[in-house]
Amino acid sequence: RLGAEKLSSQKATVFYDRRVSASLIGSFIGAISGAAIARGTSFLKDKMGEQVFGNGIELIDNPFLEYGLGSRSFDGEGRPVQLTKLVEDGRLTQWLLNGPSARQLGLKPNGFASAGFGDPPGIATSNLHLTPGEKSPEELISSAGKVLQITEMFGPSINANTGDYSVGVSGYWHDGEGNRVPVSEITVADNLIDMFARMIPASDLEFRNRTNAPGLLIEGMTIAGR
Repeated sequence: RLGAEKLSSQKATVFYDRRVSASLIGSFIGAISGAAIARGTSFLKDKMGEQVFGNGIELIDNPFLEYGLGSRSFDGEGRPVQLTKLVEDGRLTQWLLNGPSARQLGLKPNGFASAGFGDPPGIATSNLHLTPGEKSPEELISSAGKVLQITEMFGPSINANTGDYSVGVSGYWHDGEGNRVPVSEITVADNLIDMFARMIPASDLEFRNRTNAPGLLIEGMTIAGR
């Protein structure tokens, strides 16, 4: 953070570092929760079976991952669980359903109930990951020219109905000429539906948490600075 500058407002490519990229996947998971779909308060409520990510990208929930932090043999309602591709080749395939949300939607529960401690079961995934791409973060950044690399995020704002998104960030500005400058006090904004469609995953996936994603490159985001 030493000597960080404030970037000028513009549209540019943004790279979400691996340490923060999983937050975008968390926003996606919240939008395909059966409870949100039943209430009609999700920006993805009309996207079942449609292309939501780029071709070849998959989002996989694996409750049987060895040593996985979220591994389990049954969900919070005692129902069986299974390896599930929530997104397959870029297409949305499943809502996350527990008993109550499944009944509201006229569907069958599919093993995504979370355990409730004194409260009714909610909805949760187990060990979730987004499949990696072929290029390293360095290759993606160098090929994109001017790039804002995000390493920290704070105060995200998401409109659950429309997918409008903004968040305060800090990180590094790559000027396309080999220079990297620390930057802070910046806000990036866009619409999550469009962001998911444009995102390009890097090859640096690691399994460290319950939700894991590689670095993610997204072109054409709005950057608000000085």
